[in-house]
Amino acid sequence: METGPTGGALAGDDLSPSSPAAVISRWTFEVSRRYQHLLDKTVPHVLNRWIGCLAVVLIYAVRVYFVQGFYIVTYGLGIYLLNLLMGFLSPQVDPEMEDGPSLPVSGSDEFRPFVRRLPEFKFWFPLYTVCFNCFDLVK
Repeated sequence: METGPTGGALAGDDLSPSSPAAVISRWTFEVSRRYQHLLDKTVPHVLNRWIGCLAVVLIYAVRVYFVQGFYIVTYGLGIYLLNLLMGFLSPQVDPEMEDGPSLPVSGSDEFRPFVRRLPEFKFWFPLYTVCFNCFDLVK
């Protein structure tokens, strides 16, 4: 009978609760859970999120102006933000490519409102994080 470790772990793996790998794994899980909780709390506060995002973008622009550099990074950031804006403003389904009428023609047809390809939160979050992370580049 075999008395070695069972399961998918290798014999050299130490996955006890006090091992450094388990401690780091628990810590990263806890940090990511708290971060997700903070993000979930910001969802209903649309105006406050956008005001904060505008403040971060303005601080970044002023910082780039005073540093007198990093225009290439800012140019790339602008292209990425325009890509996000295009996804935010475009419909999920292209009406020209869809077969049939787009408006209801009888009482049983259901009207489908404008559905964005990129929801508002998924537009705001990358914008905020990219601008906030660019502060590390501009020092």
